[in-house]
Amino acid sequence: MRFRASIENVPTFFKIMQSIEKLQKKCIIKFTETNMHIICNNDANEGGIQVWSQIKVDSLFVGYRIQSNAANEITMALSSEALLAALKSASPSTSSTYETEEVVMKLAKKNGQAVLTLEINSLTRVGRKVRVSHDVKIEVMRPNDVARLSEPLCPEPDLHILLPPLQKLRTIVERLRPMSDILAVRANNSGCLQLSINTEGVKVDTEWKNCTNPKTQNAEDEDEAPDPEKMFSVLVSIRSFLKFLNSHVVSTTTIACICQNHCMILYVYIGDVADAGGVLTFYIPAIIDDENL
Repeated sequence: MRFRASIENVPTFFKIMQSIEKLQKKCIIKFTETNMHIICNNDANEGGIQVWSQIKVDSLFVGYRIQSNAANEITMALSSEALLAALKSASPSTSSTYETEEVVMKLAKKNGQAVLTLEINSLTRVGRKVRVSHDVKIEVMRPNDVARLSEPLCPEPDLHILLPPLQKLRTIVERLRPMSDILAVRANNSGCLQLSINTEGVKVDTEWKNCTNPKTQNAEDEDEAPDPEKMFSVLVSIRSFLKFLNSHVVSTTTIACICQNHCMILYVYIGDVADAGGVLTFYIPAIIDDENL
């Protein structure tokens, strides 16, 4: 089993791991010949929110080499916190006295422990070379355990809508958080999006108009288009939604899918949708509470 790659796009990798670490302190990373998958399932996650991401290898790495008996795939469980800390030391900083020249990530074993090693080769302002190494402990997963990993089963979404910038959404939801634990998300096919809370003491509605509803293949195949003004809704944990909104650091475009009374599926694109370097897919389960709908 061998793995080695130079991280060409450290800032993007760092932002991806920032989003993941806010959600879950441990995660699963699966490397294949063409993609890196980062997975947060609900085994160790409060609120049931899951992430299943797929990032193109060539959007982050150069000199990428992988070899294993499992169809050249390597899957590992590790601390997202530890990997984020290692990437942070490799990220360029205006206040740093070092200039990072190369960051090599490779699989190794030290004192019998499998590790993912990040070797950071830097240059000081006076031209002296410096090498710093970070070892992130990993647990290489067995093929049988990998085979049991599966994305949540969801019904066909009732609606797709392009979200406003996540940073703006985050500011609003943070203000709603002290008032309620449950957030209602509603939208229709006329570009209307609503975020609402409804408790005994307070009712707040925030609405956006003229959002884009992306066309889907299923919608194009239907003989009769659904009523564009019909609102579809889902109730979610406001805490879980805020965890998703931490992905604002990496998001360029985010599409939300509402499966009424079942879940929200959120696609956070890395780069432009037409030529995205990858996508982080968030699954947030619905809360059943008829009074808040």
